[in-house]
Amino acid sequence: MSSKGLDYFKKVYDQVPGWVQQMHDYSPNMLDQYTSLRGDIMKPGALSVKEKDILLVGMNAARLYERSMVYHTKGAIDGGASLPELAEYLLVSYLYNGQQALLTGLKSMQYACELVGDETLDRINIDTVEEILCQYIQMIGSENAAFIENVLQTKKDGGDMEEVILRGGHVSRKNKLLLMSGIYITVLNGKIAGTWMEKARRSGAEEPELAETGAICLLTAGIPAWFEASDSLRMGHEQ
Repeated sequence: MSSKGLDYFKKVYDQVPGWVQQMHDYSPNMLDQYTSLRGDIMKPGALSVKEKDILLVGMNAARLYERSMVYHTKGAIDGGASLPELAEYLLVSYLYNGQQALLTGLKSMQYACELVGDETLDRINIDTVEEILCQYIQMIGSENAAFIENVLQTKKDGGDMEEVILRGGHVSRKNKLLLMSGIYITVLNGKIAGTWMEKARRSGAEEPELAETGAICLLTAGIPAWFEASDSLRMGHEQ
């Protein structure tokens, strides 16, 4: 017997994930309540559905949570995200978890390539950050890779990776700062998250965008993520 929750997730992912079926079998009402919450959080608002999915891709790459990263990769691609956009969001994850985040992000890129019909490339050596970046460049194609090539050259030269990665390219600096905010929200470090949220404000982020960033974190890191985000949100009269 089907349910609203099962139908919702089958539409989102083309199949019912095992964890969804388990929730339904254990408590159909719980699945319906979660489906309602997820549907409300993921609807278009200050951030588009594509932005919400791709921000979650970057957050989960940063904390090395492959399962959720891959689910939201499909949502981002279905929502119209390009491979160069996806790659830039994944580069931001490097600023939190270094080489391991980039390696985890490769799995998102590989899946995205399959979804858009690109041939999966053979992996080159990936023992260093430089080699991982070369793999990203191969995946998105040299014509779209100027941003990543610049990051690669910065790494080789020993330059400031944070400054270069957070520049606007296929993805705005504002959205990259929203992602940095979200990364620290999901790992429940509200103090540092608040610092990044303020940087995002200075780059043009409005309070509803910051609030929605905090809300999507709830879906991957639970209610405590909202606690951490809410501490640095301004009330309406303070905006």
